Order: sequence, then structure tokens, then C-alpha cells
Amino acid sequence: MAENPNTTAANATPSPLLGITDLSVQFTRSGKVMRAVDNVSLHVAPGETLGLVGESGSGKTTIGRAVLRLLPDANTRWDGSIRYQGTDIAKLSKRDMRRMRGRLQMIFQDPVSSFNPRRRIEDIVAEGLIIQGVPRAERQARVEQALADVGFALADVAGRRPHQFSGGQCQRIAIARALAVQPELIVCDEPVASLDVSVQAHVINLLQDIREARNLALIFISHDLAVVKNVSDRVAVLYMGRIVEVGTGEEIYDRPAHPYTRKLLEAVPVVDASRKIEPDTERTAIPSRIRPPTGCAFRTRCPRAAARCADEEPALTQAPRGQLVACHFPHDEAAPGMTAKTA
Repeated sequence: MAENPNTTAANATPSPLLGITDLSVQFTRSGKVMRAVDNVSLHVAPGETLGLVGESGSGKTTIGRAVLRLLPDANTRWDGSIRYQGTDIAKLSKRDMRRMRGRLQMIFQDPVSSFNPRRRIEDIVAEGLIIQGVPRAERQARVEQALADVGFALADVAGRRPHQFSGGQCQRIAIARALAVQPELIVCDEPVASLDVSVQAHVINLLQDIREARNLALIFISHDLAVVKNVSDRVAVLYMGRIVEVGTGEEIYDRPAHPYTRKLLEAVPVVDASRKIEPDTERTAIPSRIRPPTGCAFRTRCPRAAARCADEEPALTQAPRGQLVACHFPHDEAAPGMTAKTA
């Protein structure tokens, strides 16, 4: 059996904080099986931010939820290995997993829906500490510090409830709730997608500052490559549950090797009235997840597809510029427009 180069890359890291190997997740609905994640291998180093990008339904959130074992038990099957500092998360009891979540946290896309609307902000932020059994005296100090880290004074917000805050303020409170338990890794699931553009930059800068101050590792999930390029050390691009490209920001944004990555970059809005993108109507339909195409999953939308793409699924191999790419005919030329360098 050929060695998975992405697994090799993960194993090459001396001590990954998180190691995902050959993760597959499938859901069964009305007797039909859909594979949401297909043989994904990734790693996250201490203090690193890994960006997960792709269209809606590409498997990004499913991977994030699998890391915290938040997938529904009914009609769900997953295989592979998820190890956090060497501990196999799948083998933990519910009680031990509850303790593990003190080291692993998640920030959801819609913070308001993740809050109990009847609870006070102080109780919302302290919820994880109560579950972890932190003594009351220490809880107060940690809640106060977590709120201070996101720009709130405990005395100003303690007795208020979620409906009294804007979306951006609620997301900052959600970040404080995650920080209160002093995690080592946070999964950020589209944390700015529901916010106004003017608020997005503030929340992203806040996450970066906190990450550096606390040496946190982040998995940053987004469909927006313009957002991911500013926060990620490495980027993994997913299509229909499979990784099609993994590399540093410079590798992915300056010289993307996979045709799908290039299509995503071309879709990023730019302030240039002279630039016009005409959609290829023959290559915009997304294939069925129930009956995916043979060979390369992207071949029905790929302008470079050939007969080999239908017969043989491409493995992740190293491209000339250094990243890993799953493509029989990868690009090597520079990408027009966006680069990894922030203006």
C-alpha cells in the first residue's frame, strides 16, 4: 500500500499537538449514505494556526466537530485516528472526554444560538469552569480575566443577557467562554461569517492577539480565503470531504497548484472594475455526495481534466513549490491577483 504523503508530513513533525490520521466520517439519512470526510490526515503544532477552507459542505465543520467529538451519535460513523498529545480521543470515556474539553474548545459561527438566552453573561462564561470542577473562588478570577482579554469589564456585563449585545459583542463573549478554561487548542468554526465586515477585522485581530499572548493553537475554518490568508500559518483546502492541497500561506496563495484552489482564489472579490470573471456554466454544478464521481472528485468541474482523472484518484504528492497537492496535472505558474502578503 502506498504511503500517504500527508500522513508522512504529519509524522515528520516532532511533537504535534493534534494529529488526525485517515479520518473518514459518513452520515446515513433516509437509507442513503453520504461520506462527509474522506481519508483526511492533518496535524497542528503548538501555537500554530491551521486554516481549513472550501465551499459549504466540503467537510470543514465535520472535521472540527470530530476533533471535539461533537458529532451526533445516531446515524453517524467515523473511522481513523484523532490523537491529542498522543491520547486517542476516540477511546476516551464520556467522563474523560469532558475533562479533555478543558484543553480543546470550539467557537461557533453563530454565538447567539450557542448561548442560553436566559442565563447571565457571567454564568455563560463560567459554564465550562463549572463543568471542569474549578473552585468558585478561582472561577471568579478566571471569568474576569477572560472577559478582560476580549475587552469587557466583568462588572459591566456580569448581570446582562445575550440579547442585550450585538453580534460582534456576542462573539467576543463566546471567545471569552472558550478562553476561561485555558485551552491549548481552539476550533474556530466560521467565527466571523455572521458579522459585518467592519466587525470581522476586530474579531480576527483579537483572536491573533490572544493566540500570541497565550501560545494557543487554532483550527480556523472558513470559506473565505481572504480571511484565512491573514490568520493562518498553513492552509488545507478541502473539496467534497477530501484534502486537495496543503501548504504554507505563501505556497497556497502565490502559486496554488490545484485547479480548485485557483477557482477559489478567482472568486475572491477585488476592487478592480476592469476585472471581469465570466462563470463557466458547464463547470459550476457540484457533483452528488451520494454518488461522487470516480477518480478525481473535482474532474467534472476542472478545466484541466483528462481521461486519467476519471480512472485514477490522485494521491497527495509534493508539488514543485513545496505544498502537497492531489492532482494529476497541477499548476506551477504564479496565481494572478491575490498573494499571501498582507497589504
